Amino acid sequence: MTTLERVESFVPAKVARIEDFGERLGLRRAELGVFRKFYGLDELRYDPDLTLFDLALPAARRALAALPEGGRVDYLVYAHTTQAVTPPDVEAAQVLRAELGLSGEAFGLSQQACVSSLGAIDVVARLLAGTDGYALVVTGERAFSPATQLIPNMAIMADAAGACLVAADGRGDVVRSFTTRTLGEYADWLALTPERSTEFGQLYGPVLAEVVAEALARAGVGLDDVERIIPHNVNGLAWKQTIKALGVPAEKVFLDNVKRYSHTYASDVFVNYTTMRDAGSLVDGGHYVLVSVGLGATFGAMVITHREGT
Repeated sequence: MTTLERVESFVPAKVARIEDFGERLGLRRAELGVFRKFYGLDELRYDPDLTLFDLALPAARRALAALPEGGRVDYLVYAHTTQAVTPPDVEAAQVLRAELGLSGEAFGLSQQACVSSLGAIDVVARLLAGTDGYALVVTGERAFSPATQLIPNMAIMADAAGACLVAADGRGDVVRSFTTRTLGEYADWLALTPERSTEFGQLYGPVLAEVVAEALARAGVGLDDVERIIPHNVNGLAWKQTIKALGVPAEKVFLDNVKRYSHTYASDVFVNYTTMRDAGSLVDGGHYVLVSVGLGATFGAMVITHREGT
């Protein structure tokens, strides 16, 4: 029984509006208007003075504070979306391990793009099975260039980080299931023809709804039993389509952070989880679905049961 012992997040203090990125991203006023009016974006956090490690370490340190005395972190996994986040001679996972004073194995994981945070939890769950050790999943990457900050007709990326301390059988939130589906025919996203992009847009909501339904079935939990869906912040329009496909009320999905933080790569689910927890919105014993989609195109859903104190 995999458990999430502590989830933490970090967002920079500097706030910008999406219009501030028009010149940087080559977006005209009308295009920015689409992001605001139809996609529901407004503000985001962006601080070019922060390094990758300035961004990622605060949440990681707070998550590690939940490690019990004598606890052992056997694995650190740095889950990221953009494949190249550091110069070739810098291994981000190794730097994070050293900065945090850990001695277990450390490696990166990025093959599922923005689903990599959930995928990393699944990977360490398998590695920890039958042991009394812990794993630390760390996310956080900077929108360091226009090419990595803009997903055309979909999202404007922002700075944020997250961390999750995982155990094989602890006292934290229980992981009930994890389901993914990859539509590899859309792997080369930036090279898709307009027709293929439209096709993907039409599939997006129904496929994500199917993945959520499969995760719920594996968990033995009905959609009516779920307190909230905790999503990625890609944009409001994509979630309207998914909500329609799911057949649930809009308030079932936590979308407040789309306009507050925008899309933060693989960190969205951790940022949204901690926002809800810190607001007292998570119910002890309640079921939640963590959901994300990564370019490539991977759809992922994880069902958890919350335990007070996580």
